[in-house]
Amino acid sequence: MNKKKATLLAVVVVAIIAIGYLLWAGGEKKQRVTFATAKVERKNISESITATGTIEPVTEVEVGTQVSAIIDRIYVDYNSVVTKGQLIAEMDRVTLQSELASQRASYDGAKAEYEYQKKLYERNEKLHAKQLIAETDYEQSVYNYYKAKSAFDSSKAALAKAERNLSYATITSPIDGVVINRAVEEGQTVASGFETPTLFTIAADLTQMQVVADVDEADIGGVEEGQRATFTVDAYPNDVFEGTVIQVRLGESSSSSSSTSSSSTVVTYEVIISAPNPSLKLKPRLTANVTIYTLDRQGVLTVPTRSLRFTPDALLVGDQAVVNDIQAEHKVWTRQGNTFTAHAVETGISGGNLTEILSGLAEGTEIITEATLGTKGSNMSDAPEAAAGGERSPFMPGPPGSKKK
Repeated sequence: MNKKKATLLAVVVVAIIAIGYLLWAGGEKKQRVTFATAKVERKNISESITATGTIEPVTEVEVGTQVSAIIDRIYVDYNSVVTKGQLIAEMDRVTLQSELASQRASYDGAKAEYEYQKKLYERNEKLHAKQLIAETDYEQSVYNYYKAKSAFDSSKAALAKAERNLSYATITSPIDGVVINRAVEEGQTVASGFETPTLFTIAADLTQMQVVADVDEADIGGVEEGQRATFTVDAYPNDVFEGTVIQVRLGESSSSSSSTSSSSTVVTYEVIISAPNPSLKLKPRLTANVTIYTLDRQGVLTVPTRSLRFTPDALLVGDQAVVNDIQAEHKVWTRQGNTFTAHAVETGISGGNLTEILSGLAEGTEIITEATLGTKGSNMSDAPEAAAGGERSPFMPGPPGSKKK
């Protein structure tokens, strides 16, 4: 029985030693380092914000009337091309002409009374100077004169108003343009109260449009006049229209809204973007999906931003590698065989995954962007594939199961 126990114990010890050896041998496998590289190239660097807006004519005039009357005749329709001063509608004149006649009669009566009282006043003034009339008679003539003068001035203003109201019965176009809205029909009664009713809306030039975009308060700080913008409309989903920011309005957008139930407020600001429209594709009131480029540099020398964070650590390159390092605020690395060389660079703007290089590198130079540490013989990711999948720590192994390109 003791012999069996001894044999079993010996087998267990051998198994433990074997397992330990295998684990030790596996931990001593040779490490493999792969490097991802990229060339210094000229590219565009941009950052942008998005917003929603509305296509609007640059100049748009609402034509109304300041008198209440019946629309007698309409001479234009939707899309009619009109010129400044052109007759576009007429209102019924009967009531307005009657009012004018009444005011003219009142004016004539007030004028006659004024002239009579003026003469009487002037005569009594001379008699009063010679003390030939009583003081009360003179004072009465003065009172009657100024009262007649006031009534005459009032009737003169009322007559001018009646004449102007009659002129309002003739509706003319205030600008050259196109009728984009007609809000009335012949025979319709329009009432002018505290607000002037709109009869027509006329746009000046549809070949020059603009986008009124509502930009969120979190993004408005980066928007400036002169920045490039692009936008699309649902009517032409495959077309991208170009424009320029021409105005950033300081007032809060009228479309801003607040939610009292959630105690949150959404604040937006209106940004005006030019929208040339030579083909007349853009129509008023279309919704535009706008992209404003707050950072936009074309054709500048660039490197991947992650290359500025790469450092050839001894754990990666090994003790036999030659590392030519320098002291610099920003630097990138190149590799020739087993030699790694640092290059001091002056950086410019940075947008997303690219950073501008102002000096220190020539176009076409191949630089190291990151390194991947793996086990030789294992199925670790190669560096170029790692770079394609996005930035990560240069010391992290690649995802298992991927293949080297």
